[in-house]
Amino acid sequence: MDILTLIILAVALSLVLNLLFKRFDISTIVGYIFTGFIIATFFDYAKIDQQVLSELAEFGVVFLMFTIGLEFSLNQLKRMKQEVFVFGILQVTLTALLFTYLSIALFDLPMKSALVVGMALSLSSTAIVLTALNANGDIRRPYGRYALGILLFQDVAVIPILLLVSFLGKPSGSASEIVLGTLISGVIVIFSLFVLGKYATNKFLGTVVDSKKEELFILAILLIVLSASLLAHAFGFSYSLGAFIAGMLIAETKYKHQIEADLVPFRDILLGLFFITVGLQINLEVIREYFFVIVGLTVAILLLKALLIFLITVVFSFPKRAFKTALALAQVGEFSFAVFALAKSYQLVGNEVLQVLISVVVVSLVFTSLSVKHVRAFTNLFYQKPTEAMREPVGSSAISHHILVCGYSLLGQRIVEELKSQGITYVAIEHDRSLVEMGEKKGDSVFFGNAASKRLLHSLDIKNAIAVIIAIDNDEKIRLICEAIHSIDERIDIVLKVSDRREVEQLSDLSIKSFVNQNETVAKLLVGQALRCDIE
Repeated sequence: MDILTLIILAVALSLVLNLLFKRFDISTIVGYIFTGFIIATFFDYAKIDQQVLSELAEFGVVFLMFTIGLEFSLNQLKRMKQEVFVFGILQVTLTALLFTYLSIALFDLPMKSALVVGMALSLSSTAIVLTALNANGDIRRPYGRYALGILLFQDVAVIPILLLVSFLGKPSGSASEIVLGTLISGVIVIFSLFVLGKYATNKFLGTVVDSKKEELFILAILLIVLSASLLAHAFGFSYSLGAFIAGMLIAETKYKHQIEADLVPFRDILLGLFFITVGLQINLEVIREYFFVIVGLTVAILLLKALLIFLITVVFSFPKRAFKTALALAQVGEFSFAVFALAKSYQLVGNEVLQVLISVVVVSLVFTSLSVKHVRAFTNLFYQKPTEAMREPVGSSAISHHILVCGYSLLGQRIVEELKSQGITYVAIEHDRSLVEMGEKKGDSVFFGNAASKRLLHSLDIKNAIAVIIAIDNDEKIRLICEAIHSIDERIDIVLKVSDRREVEQLSDLSIKSFVNQNETVAKLLVGQALRCDIE
């Protein structure tokens, strides 16, 4: 089978499987893994260069770490100190130690192998859990806050875990030399990316944005991510570390939301490829031989991990909230595949053990896809009394119950001034960099981006907005924005300025309820003013 045939087969299978799984609310991650498994089981792909395929797939994790870096801000950490630093540290540390001990005591694994297994099993699925919590609104509930905090720490902990696996896999050199070399390399990488890159990145992106070519903006972001990854890799670190730091570097810029909206499709496609390569590693013979072992291990891991998370969180909270948090995070996450892949490259874990563990992770992910959306309903069977409401909402952005203003030209600026004068929370989106910079100087909440991007609208919490005011004159752009908003939720109220009834008729298929006819409104105001005049 040549590479083109493999690509066509993988795309076709993944589409069919994910469309089928969608009916049962199963995550696309599972569909991609099963795609790889079917190809590995029923088709001959031995002639494909596995090294090239694996390296390409690794960049799915690279882009995932970059987008995580975009969300990793100091303000978020301040708001969630307990959830991230107390719950997160306790969960990862205690879970890793527990499974390391069990791997040695029950399965007689060597210390290095057991440590790798323990660390990998301590991670949960950020992709599946946060997607489900965002979809059903539970991310704003108390247990959603707990889950988000623990997942945030896990995502950051992946970097030192991968570094530790690399450290365990190096056959030569004393520990002190390796640690010292790692520290020196780390200082160089961080200094290069943070100190030097911080100023260069803003100027570079500003120049690209001024070209007003969207494809050049996307190309510039890809260049930043890949260059940061290559720099980190050149000094002995993982590609993911460089991408994560690059994300943090851009997190405080005005381009953050648009970058996230543009890059997520690349990330998801490459992550799909990553999970397909995971599925390629699943051996049907191993599943047949160790079927009951895989099922037993999956059940045991889910129960032990849930119990441990429950015990950690119940000390600081209510049993019902701790129970829901434990159910949401009991599975083994997608980053464990990256840990296993790195451990395999260093031959730290035997292939047979890896096959069993990969199968366990896949089963736990399937279970989570089906169960995490029903955590509250299942918990209510055991706990009837509600716990108290959360102190503050948590989401990808720290805004809610706001008005979204699309466009920050003269009309948009006047709308923002009016909203500010009335004390109404707002967020404005503008695609002209000079206007964004003007808004920043005035202290207005203006983000750079394309208002027709659904991902950007999601990141600005449009579902919880009071309304959307479109302050743009371009008819084609207005239609694109309205279609994007209605594809998210048709109940979102849109307020739109039009020049005449012809524009209203052209947009009649979009079911927009609130039109402000510019000419009619101005005409009424002019007549009103005229009637107030004293005619002598």
